[in-house]
Amino acid sequence: MFKQLAAAIVSLAAAVLPGCDAVSLGEFKPGVSTAAEVRQRMGAPAAEYANADGSVTWEYNRQPNGVHTHMLTFGADKVLLRIEQVLTDENYALLANGMTKEQVQRILGKPGSTTTFPMKREEVWDWRVEGHPANDEWHFHAHFDADSGRLVRTTKMAALRGG
Repeated sequence: MFKQLAAAIVSLAAAVLPGCDAVSLGEFKPGVSTAAEVRQRMGAPAAEYANADGSVTWEYNRQPNGVHTHMLTFGADKVLLRIEQVLTDENYALLANGMTKEQVQRILGKPGSTTTFPMKREEVWDWRVEGHPANDEWHFHAHFDADSGRLVRTTKMAALRGG
């Protein structure tokens, strides 16, 4: 009886919270898990990106409250190739001034929020991210020129705390 109740609760959570981590990403195995299995257990991805080699990458985004965005890449055969947590210092370093919003989103996933600063002629994308020290809340920002839509700089900082 308990097993049936637990299974029903997990099924309900997966149905009510599609895309949430009702299933641990660690349960999926590269070279074994299929796109159909991932979609069934994780729900629809936030975005899908076609890659030049025929593979496709799915974005599972935990913004604005989480600190992870996972990209799952599947081969042309729809079998999982890799799982990557993309909100990392290595990926922030890939961003270069002049990139488009689409290029930035492809690397980091959709931001948790966007804010426009008309006087600065700037749009700022914000991701809540892991930081150091880990117990502080950190944010990574991509700053875009409002006219061109191109990246002009990035910043990473601890969130200000009310006192």
